[in-house]
Amino acid sequence: MMAAGAIRGSRIGSGPMGEAERGEAAPRRAVTYYCAKDHQTVLNFSVEAEAPASWDCPRCGLPASNDEGNRPDAPKTEPYKTHLAYVKERRSDDEAATILTEALESLRSKRKSGEVIF
Repeated sequence: MMAAGAIRGSRIGSGPMGEAERGEAAPRRAVTYYCAKDHQTVLNFSVEAEAPASWDCPRCGLPASNDEGNRPDAPKTEPYKTHLAYVKERRSDDEAATILTEALESLRSKRKSGEVIF
């Protein structure tokens, strides 16, 4: 059984770790990114590292730029297409009629020959 005064989730010797134990933090610089929906995201990068020109906004997922005056546009999303829509893009009406006629003739010939058609 646990003692009444014990703090759950702690261990002996645990305490706040300060600069003395971890060492000094690397110098950093803050870079602000702006998305098309006027969200601002501030990220810290090492002074030695090159900050990327674009970053995905954590709030809306749109691309964000570190240039406030030149924000990237939201990508255009195409609506969901059905299988039939893709087939219609690949085939003309004449090709579709030809394929349908060939398929019907094939089924009729199998029916005449007595093959089982499911």
